[in-house]
Amino acid sequence: MPDKKITTTSGIEIKEVYTGPSAMNELPGEFPYTRGIQKDMYRGKPWTMRQYAGFSTAEESNKRYHYLLSQGTMGLSVAFDLPTQIGYDSDHELAEGEVGKVGVAIDSLKDIEILFDGIELRNITTSMTINATAAILLCMYIALAKKQGADLKQISGTIQNDILKEYAARGTYIYPPESSMRLITDVFEYCSKEVPKWNTISISGYHIREAGSTAVQELAFTLANGKTYLKAALTKGLDINIFAKRLSFFFNCHNNFFEEIAKFRAARRMWAHITKELGATDPGAQKLRFHSQTGGSTLTAQQPMNNIVRVSNQALAAVLGGTQSLHTNGYDEALSLPTEAAAKIALRTQQIIAFESGVTDTVDPLAGSFFIESLTDEMEKAAQVYIDKIDAMGGSVKAIEQDYMQQEIASSAYQYQNDIESGDLIIVGVNKFTQQEPAQTNVFRVDDSIRKHQIEKLVLLKNSRNNSAVDKALQQLKQVATGKENLMPYILTAVECYATLGEISDILRSIFGEY
Repeated sequence: MPDKKITTTSGIEIKEVYTGPSAMNELPGEFPYTRGIQKDMYRGKPWTMRQYAGFSTAEESNKRYHYLLSQGTMGLSVAFDLPTQIGYDSDHELAEGEVGKVGVAIDSLKDIEILFDGIELRNITTSMTINATAAILLCMYIALAKKQGADLKQISGTIQNDILKEYAARGTYIYPPESSMRLITDVFEYCSKEVPKWNTISISGYHIREAGSTAVQELAFTLANGKTYLKAALTKGLDINIFAKRLSFFFNCHNNFFEEIAKFRAARRMWAHITKELGATDPGAQKLRFHSQTGGSTLTAQQPMNNIVRVSNQALAAVLGGTQSLHTNGYDEALSLPTEAAAKIALRTQQIIAFESGVTDTVDPLAGSFFIESLTDEMEKAAQVYIDKIDAMGGSVKAIEQDYMQQEIASSAYQYQNDIESGDLIIVGVNKFTQQEPAQTNVFRVDDSIRKHQIEKLVLLKNSRNNSAVDKALQQLKQVATGKENLMPYILTAVECYATLGEISDILRSIFGEY
């Protein structure tokens, strides 16, 4: 197929890629992929516009998914509530006050069936932001795909499944690091055979940045964690050329426009070298593919409409940096979960960048800029210093156990806050250009009655399911957890008998302990 001709509004032809007189004659789609992982990038197809949603009950979230799909979103991204993230059912005493608040409450396969009601899993890609209980939720998704008659070899999506950053930055871990790593590598191994198009981990810098790290620390700690997962998979006997193709990354896109673009370019280049050093020879296994989300911590409750401009800037940087998939935050997210109106503006922001700005017409438009090239090199150099230090400690697990990453992030967060308080760093509407504002009225709130509704569903479920089949499945899982066998088939069996998320997590707690 001949390359389509693209021109500016004045009729000037735009080339697919520009190479300068500098050393930047490297091409997109070629090692080390600084300029992008595809030869034609967005000229071929745009990034996936993926809106993150999930709140209250599966019924309510299902309505929001149908709404987003009707507005042109291309992939779903599921947010789970806190009890679901840490392995408690909605009726657990520790779940009180948290059910359905920061995401959707999922207690059993029944809830997943409701969540995706009227949505064919074979036709969409789904990203699930879940870590400690990722194996269980993935099994629920697989169980539903089987019920819908989908070909498991064809379904695709991503589970975050990145437990290392939970210890370093976010806190929703359950088990000690060693047992957690076992669960993660079990998912890698199982999916490589049964669900080969599924991305089994999204190595996440996003939360490291939200916890207060610098851009360089986000880059370094994320790649160091990625390296640790690669080594764990190699130890399990997986082939890096097959397995590394199913890794994806998840980065934050913060305020400093050029630094963020340079960060993404440096990340691709560094990862290409890391995978190559560990034995990857297939180009697909050397490419860093990433989802990005605009910076939640940059959103202000003061003058919230200003956030529309912040999000636009950040989204544009992610696109110029070559993202594969993007979520744009709602302008009201510093106040609450986004309202439907805010979610729509967020999606429209991506659509305007894609179809009106012209930035998708050529690949890596900023390449060859003295500033961008120099900044990309500087980011790489600074991040490498951290990675070398973590390697010397014995890798990410050891660095986390020694509190190294946590301390580095905390000290950067403290510095950032100091700079805002002293006025060295200007945040528009917060420490400069401020004004008196009326209280926000149109704020999205999740009602506490959801917990009652979830508990009623749990009672019904436990009265109607085959409880002896559940007990048998849970006992089998317990036995296998004491050995070395892959846990995924046993979790899947338990899920299919409608064992709850809490019951399965408790079995694993009884063997692995809690951290």
